[in-house]
Order: sequence, then C-alpha cells, then structure tokens
Amino acid sequence: MAYNNYDSEFSVKSIIKWVAIGLGAVLLLCILIGGIYSVDPGHRGVLTTLGKVEQKSYPNGVGFKWPFISSMQEVDVRTQKMEEQTSSYTSDVQTAQMQYVFTYDLRPDNVHVLYETVGMDYESKIVVPKLNDVLKDVVGKWQAQELVSNRDKAREEVLAGLQSQLDTRFFQNISFQFINIDYSERFEDAIESKVIAEQKAQEAVNNTQRIKEEADQKVITAKAEAEAMRIKSQALRENKGLTEYEAVLRWDGKLPQYMMGNTVPMINLGAK
Repeated sequence: MAYNNYDSEFSVKSIIKWVAIGLGAVLLLCILIGGIYSVDPGHRGVLTTLGKVEQKSYPNGVGFKWPFISSMQEVDVRTQKMEEQTSSYTSDVQTAQMQYVFTYDLRPDNVHVLYETVGMDYESKIVVPKLNDVLKDVVGKWQAQELVSNRDKAREEVLAGLQSQLDTRFFQNISFQFINIDYSERFEDAIESKVIAEQKAQEAVNNTQRIKEEADQKVITAKAEAEAMRIKSQALRENKGLTEYEAVLRWDGKLPQYMMGNTVPMINLGAK
C-alpha cells in the first residue's frame, strides 16, 4: 500500500517537472522569438526601447533586439505616389478642378527622426496640407483661361513651392504633374465662344489689312503709271521726231492700199 502511494507521488512530481520544463522551453522560445526583428527590402527600421527611439535607421535584414521591451517599426522608403483630385479658385474666381500626380522619396537615413518628430502619419500631417497650400497659392495667381494655356509654367511653380515647403531633411526627389484641369461646363462654353469671337475679329482685321494693302498697291501702281505718262508726254513735247520714231518701231512693213498724195504716211525720207 505504501509502495503504491510512493509511485503515485513520484508520478505527480514527474508530471510537474515535465510541465515546468515545457513551460520553460516555451518561455525561452518566446524570448528568442521576441528578440528577433526583420526589416523588409525597400524599408528602414525604427527601433524603440521602452518608448525611446534609437537614433539610427536600421537597414533591411534580420537582427536582434531586447525582447518584450523593444519594438521595430518599418518605414517604407520606396517612391511614394499620390494621384489625387482637388479644386481651387483662380484669380478670376473660377473653380478649377485639378487632377495631378505627386511623387516623393523619404531620406532613408533620417526616417527615425521623422518617426520621432512627426510619426507614421506624416503624410496626412505634413505632405497633404503643404501640397494643398501650394496649389491654392499658385492657382490663385492665374486667371482660368491663362492657367490652361500656361499649365507647364504653373506646374513649375507648384514644384518649386513644394521643394521649398517640404523639409529637405525628410523628403527628396519631389515631382509634380498636372493630369487635367477642368472648369464648369458653362465656363468652358463661354471660353469657346470667346475664342471663336477672337478668331473672327482677327480674321476681320486680317481682311481689312489685306484690302488696305491691295488699295495701297493700286495707288502705288497708278502713281507709277501717271509718272510714266508724264515723262513720256514731256519727252514727246521736247522731241518732235519721237512720234515718227515710235511709229516706225510699231510699223509692220505693210503700206496702206489707199494713199493720198505721193508720200508714205508718217515717213519723211527727205527731198532726195
């Protein structure tokens, strides 16, 4: 009977022992797993220990950290692309509906500073507000019709504004492009009518200029002909034989069939 009690007591101790060993192994495994971190390609790691940010950005790969008290936050440092639509007023109080593409890169070596000073929601806190402010400033300088025809110049102004407004410690390789700029249908119809009217007005100006030039040319021609006639008349008055000379030049060599008198018309060959 005592033997059976001993076996039972030994069995319970063995179970407790193996359970403790198992729990210890699980705890050790958790510690080991909790002490390993990994950073994916195209990312940088920000390590925090008890809420304090380590002053370095960790490259992609696998490493060790303090288990339970440290955590690794991954930050995407690949090119970020924003393709959005927004609206803003032009200088002549027209609503411009703009579709654009905005891209930028984070500076990999400074993501820990960005994380510490701004946080992971840096885009909504910094990027979007700055972008909207720059767009309003630039679009507000242009009249609606001029904005469309000077889109590339406006794009350059937006890009320059973003480069000056966004902190260069965190952002680089900034790019901006307008995809489309639209206005209300009523305003676009008004622009089209204005363009047509301007084209017709220019056509009328061109026609007026053409008619004036043609009239000026006729005056010049008439003056030239009158001057030629004046010179010719003066020459005829001063040279009596010039009339007969021109008649000889124009004579075809045929004598008229009927002649009055014994002389050839308009030819004076002398007494001989």
